[in-house]
Amino acid sequence: MKQFNAKNLMVSTVTAATLSLGTGNAMAEEPIRFGAIYILSGSAATYGEFAQRGIDLAVEEINDSGGILQRQVEVLYEDSQGKAATAIQAARKLAYQDNVDALLGLDSSGVAQGMVPTVPELQKPFIITHAATPDVTGNLCNEFTYRISVNVPQNQKAAAMIAAETDAKRWTTIGPDYAFGHQTWEYFGNYLKEMKPEVELMEQTAFPRFGAEDFTPFINGIMDADPEGIIISTWGGDLVNFIRQANNLGFFDQGYEVMFTVGAATEVLDALGDQMPEGVWLSTRYWYDAYDNEANTRFVEAYLDEYGSAPSYNSEGAYAAIYAYKQAMEAAGTTDGPAVAKALSGMTMEAPNGTVTFRPGDHQAMVSPNWGISGPMHPEHGIRTLTDIRVFDPEEVARPVEETGCTL
Repeated sequence: MKQFNAKNLMVSTVTAATLSLGTGNAMAEEPIRFGAIYILSGSAATYGEFAQRGIDLAVEEINDSGGILQRQVEVLYEDSQGKAATAIQAARKLAYQDNVDALLGLDSSGVAQGMVPTVPELQKPFIITHAATPDVTGNLCNEFTYRISVNVPQNQKAAAMIAAETDAKRWTTIGPDYAFGHQTWEYFGNYLKEMKPEVELMEQTAFPRFGAEDFTPFINGIMDADPEGIIISTWGGDLVNFIRQANNLGFFDQGYEVMFTVGAATEVLDALGDQMPEGVWLSTRYWYDAYDNEANTRFVEAYLDEYGSAPSYNSEGAYAAIYAYKQAMEAAGTTDGPAVAKALSGMTMEAPNGTVTFRPGDHQAMVSPNWGISGPMHPEHGIRTLTDIRVFDPEEVARPVEETGCTL
């Protein structure tokens, strides 16, 4: 089992040893370089770490099989620190100083909103693997930016479909006080009202700042408001802290219909163990046990062998992005940025989470949100299992291109 070393986060990784031998056509050329920008420090750093795991696994597999265009692959990592200005600076460094061929990353919707408008100046394709704001494939879309993961409207359409089947009629939210939290509530509420007009979207909501340590006042405020259903979009270390504090306050004993929009992130489940309550709805962009296909079998087996734990959606998204670039570069026959970006448009690939297509109208991947109910602890993986898993049809939950605000 490979031990993850956080000290390697800021340097290039996974360059095959054969590069130094200088033999053969593949070894005579410079490697193809990818630049990866993630949160690698602070309370959400596990998301960047798990993304690196997926990337490193994909690069190792690709290098072992001959590389891309007969060239080996390496990756340079930069820490966004959860700040748009830092991410922009990192992207420019990677493009202009390190001469990477393509970019991927971003964990925060706020960071994505700030960085995406600057991407065209770099003339490098950029695949977002995590940040979920609809704006980056909506009103901020551009010819170089793609997303391979589920966005907020896709996930909240699925959430509303579940919520509409419950008896809960008074709904509120707890989420981070920036784009992701507010857009989650907006889309969830709008979809739910369309499906079930009699529901009440409560005025009493809670939006703690991202990185808050004390969620007690927000939890107590929501409990005092007496809701019947709660959609919760806190994530990362914030979600871990929230659940621990909510357990102490008896939050999960009140009979609420509770839905966590990213609760089935294995980073969170690893940290919580059996502190994650049983019997609540958890969502994830990808659940490792929800797909029966060759790509997923290979990915999960390789990941478990390398790291000894179940893969997260952030690992899968980053892993799939590297393979998307491989397919696009080979289709274009070049690593030229504009050519590769063009090759991605409309491209269909087989990923661990099934057949994925980058929709040409807005560059949003047509992917399936996963929801399930938290079940017993997994005997080997040390995390909650998911029961009643629902894998939603991408076409059913995606907005039409004309509603996204994207004009390409």
